Amino acid sequence: MKKVKVATAWLDGCSGCHMSLLDMDAVIISLARKIDIVYGPLVDAQEFPEDVDITLVEGAVSSQEDLNRIQKIRQRTNLLIALGDCAVTGNVPAMRNSIPVNKLLQRIYVEGAQEGKTIPTLGVPPLLKHARPLREFVKVDLCLPGCPPPAKSIVGVITNLLEGKKPEANLTLKFG
Repeated sequence: MKKVKVATAWLDGCSGCHMSLLDMDAVIISLARKIDIVYGPLVDAQEFPEDVDITLVEGAVSSQEDLNRIQKIRQRTNLLIALGDCAVTGNVPAMRNSIPVNKLLQRIYVEGAQEGKTIPTLGVPPLLKHARPLREFVKVDLCLPGCPPPAKSIVGVITNLLEGKKPEANLTLKFG
């Protein structure tokens, strides 16, 4: 039996959704018989692969780098799941949206710094004007809200997909 290729990605968020993936505990072992995790912070792959069956994406799109990544992920993924409130609504990363980017960076890196007092540019991706949910940039096939979504909910969605059942596009889970 051919295994389903699954990827996970982490954009602007806290990694809580990936922690929920780890909270699956022993269920991970039974899932491992049916899926190959081909990309994500839990594996060594450096480049997002072609022809991924399912990708779970955590976090909002906040930088140009995030935007480039989500566009590549969408092009290479059959079914894209917005994982968690940041990916679904923008949530915590979007709290910065009322502050102009230059003013935000000035406050953090200059006014709030003890040393250096310069806005970094080397290795720091340019921020977009606003942090936004995935659906504002790419087609999202399924939203799995929660902060983070419980492991049981993630397992349920993946199991249903493996059984050929597509869950509703917006699950009736409580946000937050």
